[in-house]
Amino acid sequence: MGDLHDLSMLEQAAAVRDRTVSAVELVDHYLERIDRLNDDVGAFVYLDADLAREGARAADRAVADGAQLGALHGVPTGIKDLYMTADMPTGFGTGAFPPMAGGFDEAFVAKLRAAGTISLGKTATPEFGAPCYTEPEGHPPARTPWDLSRSAGGSSGGAGTAVAAGLLPAAPGSDGGGSVRIPASVNGLVGIKTSRGRVSVAPGNPDISGLAVHGTLARSVRDAAALLDVMAGPTTMDWTWQAPPRTGTFLAACDLDPKALRVGRYITPPLADAEVHPACVAAYELASTLLERLGHSVEDYENTFGGPELVRKFEDLWAVEFACLPIPDAVTPGLRPLTRWLRERGARLSATEAFGTLGALRAKAREELDRTSTFDVVLTPTLAQPPANVGGLRDDADPAQDFENQKRFTPFTAFYNLTGQPAMSVPLHWTSEELPIGIQLVGRPGDEVTLLALAAQLEAAAPWGHRTPACW
Repeated sequence: MGDLHDLSMLEQAAAVRDRTVSAVELVDHYLERIDRLNDDVGAFVYLDADLAREGARAADRAVADGAQLGALHGVPTGIKDLYMTADMPTGFGTGAFPPMAGGFDEAFVAKLRAAGTISLGKTATPEFGAPCYTEPEGHPPARTPWDLSRSAGGSSGGAGTAVAAGLLPAAPGSDGGGSVRIPASVNGLVGIKTSRGRVSVAPGNPDISGLAVHGTLARSVRDAAALLDVMAGPTTMDWTWQAPPRTGTFLAACDLDPKALRVGRYITPPLADAEVHPACVAAYELASTLLERLGHSVEDYENTFGGPELVRKFEDLWAVEFACLPIPDAVTPGLRPLTRWLRERGARLSATEAFGTLGALRAKAREELDRTSTFDVVLTPTLAQPPANVGGLRDDADPAQDFENQKRFTPFTAFYNLTGQPAMSVPLHWTSEELPIGIQLVGRPGDEVTLLALAAQLEAAAPWGHRTPACW
């Protein structure tokens, strides 16, 4: 066995169970790496080493006592700093007010605890998860370990770089417009955006737009699926949920033969001003060739899920979401220019306009679901560009331009938050500079099983686990 972080999340859980490795050893190993590397990669904004070690000792006692153990007993992870935890403060990526002690766990956090995971702290996120770069106030920017001059993406950028740099075996994230898939692409990871209703968003998210869902980031398809297994499922507070996977678990889906699938593909961005970089084209073509070699049919189709009017409506809905955040007027001047710009834009819409926008977007989403229903999977690039330079998308002097920069960087992800479909970013390609480039796979609503089976098949045919950044 090499270093402990060479073990997959599933291997770590097995090692704790059979007492080959203790939970204390795992926690100490990751805390040491975080102490050494976090200033470079900006993965964590809050750590509680004492609490983590206390949890690890309790986990080891449970193993010694022969207690019933959760599926990921003793495995370290971290919680994105947008979500409440009973034992740690939440900063929301902002410097406008101090981190809050909420005193309760989000539903998915409670499920992670029940599975036996040990949270080391809070992973970095941008202010309220708004941009697709992670540069939180008072903390280093989140950087991809593949090139520290480049961003780890957002808004789950801290989680992404933590896993890619070997500071965590896997981590939860959330995705309202690409916020799991973007960090997955730029960090060389598997990232799953779940179907709407797959993982509970209770109690903190009112789920009005239905855009934001929870997902997972991992180095392998199997680890991403296993983490999803422990997070999935509704609570008594949810009014939208998905049926359990037909395979019993999502991990079991990774052993399923996907058979011959019909894959529709497109590469013309839904946003007219976006240009697809040759490296992203190469990843897309490589994936298409590999899919055909594995026996799937790959068909080009003309994407109509976009255009100026749909983009404008999505922007309006996004702005209304941020306008509705319960932020006191007294702290508004301390918000980032982008956040203030979004809130001001959203506040200009009347209730009738906002509700009409949501209705029009959902009607278009239904139309797209029907139009692509003959495909088992849709293939696109995850991003239009390779990893962006740190600060390269951000423009505090002109937040409208900042928003435009982000749209051109990631034109393929957000519309699938409208449809509520599951989508994955899979790391099939690296540039000559060793920069990871993801491809996006989109499934039918509720059908993470087919996506996981296909992604596992791709991983077996073109493995990426041997690729590690220099800090590994």
